[in-house]
Amino acid sequence: MIRVLIADDQDLVRIGLRALLESEDDLAVAGEAADGLAAVELARRERPDVVLMDVRMPGVDGIEATRRIVADPDLTGTRVVVLTTFELDEYVFDALRHGASGFLTKDTAPADLLRAVRLVAEGEALLSPSVTRRVVREFANRPARVPRPHPRLGALTDREREVVGLVGEGLSNVEIAERLVVSPATARTHVSRAMVKLGARDRAQLVVFAYQSGLVAS
Repeated sequence: MIRVLIADDQDLVRIGLRALLESEDDLAVAGEAADGLAAVELARRERPDVVLMDVRMPGVDGIEATRRIVADPDLTGTRVVVLTTFELDEYVFDALRHGASGFLTKDTAPADLLRAVRLVAEGEALLSPSVTRRVVREFANRPARVPRPHPRLGALTDREREVVGLVGEGLSNVEIAERLVVSPATARTHVSRAMVKLGARDRAQLVVFAYQSGLVAS
């Protein structure tokens, strides 16, 4: 059973998400929160598998709440999916940088939202890597954001650096394997090792590291 925490300041949104999640045999709602601080406190108490986190909430917003949840050593098994009104929300990059496993727009089809929850709970990439890539490219390349190499970048082998760059381009493991002429299993191993060395919680965060470190070809 995948336990999901819903954090949104709109009653109708929470009601709709609860009804959708509870219609599935393998999903359960661990609780609801109307602001970021309540979401953090509820996450610490319930330890859900996935948090559906709205960005704009009163008091502590979704970005700060995400940062606190990801930083909590007792919540290493909890994944945060940020909910946004617009696909190119200016806060999405910060959410990913602070450890969110991905994002969904609020007009996402119900079937896609359910699939996303299951994928994130399993530690997989959230939906299409190219969607995350578009958002990260939009905000990582803004003049106000100065790219900074990841402090552990030197621990990667040349092949691992190459693979991280390809992840940043939105390629799947199968596509990386085809590009490098290796087996999908080998590509997956390189991705996994790079994630461990860089301390990335999931593939979405690896995309952010790739852009921050200048590993993505322009």
